[in-house]
Amino acid sequence: MRLAGQSPCLRAPLSSNVRHRVPHSAPLAALRITMTPFTVRPPTQDDYAAWRPLWDGYNEFYGRHGDTELPEHITQLTWQRFFDTDEPVFALVAEQQGKLVGLAHYLFHRSMTKVEHVCYLSDLFTPQSLRGQGIGRALIEAVCIQAKAAGSPRVYWQTHETNAAGRLLYDKVAKHHGYLVYSRDP
Repeated sequence: MRLAGQSPCLRAPLSSNVRHRVPHSAPLAALRITMTPFTVRPPTQDDYAAWRPLWDGYNEFYGRHGDTELPEHITQLTWQRFFDTDEPVFALVAEQQGKLVGLAHYLFHRSMTKVEHVCYLSDLFTPQSLRGQGIGRALIEAVCIQAKAAGSPRVYWQTHETNAAGRLLYDKVAKHHGYLVYSRDP
């Protein structure tokens, strides 16, 4: 079974190790997608040491390093949330030859324009040396599989306008609606 627009190399989920804690008790897809030469799967507690450099790389890419680095307690809390059944926060990792090579973090939330919860792809990262190999695309597709299993009608994300490499991929797998994002500290 494939989602519309899904890459033909993605197969139906193969195993079940995903927590069942999504809006309205909808079960997530049992997810373990094996692709040559990598696998997309949920992380385990044992993945922390391999996940951490990816997380740090993601944050550095977006300027959060040195004086602007995330406080350690935020990183620790983020990791713990992936395994907390009361949290709507999820993670996937891409693994190649026993090494983590990518991450995706996503969450479900209510929307003012949909009855169902929507899925926000919060973080997506692969090291620069591994980009262009299909890892990011596979992670996006895997999040879409999880969103569909949860009954979510939309997956969306944002990126910085200078993320040219990411935007090349995003323009192939999604539609840019032209919105600009504003934020403000209260």
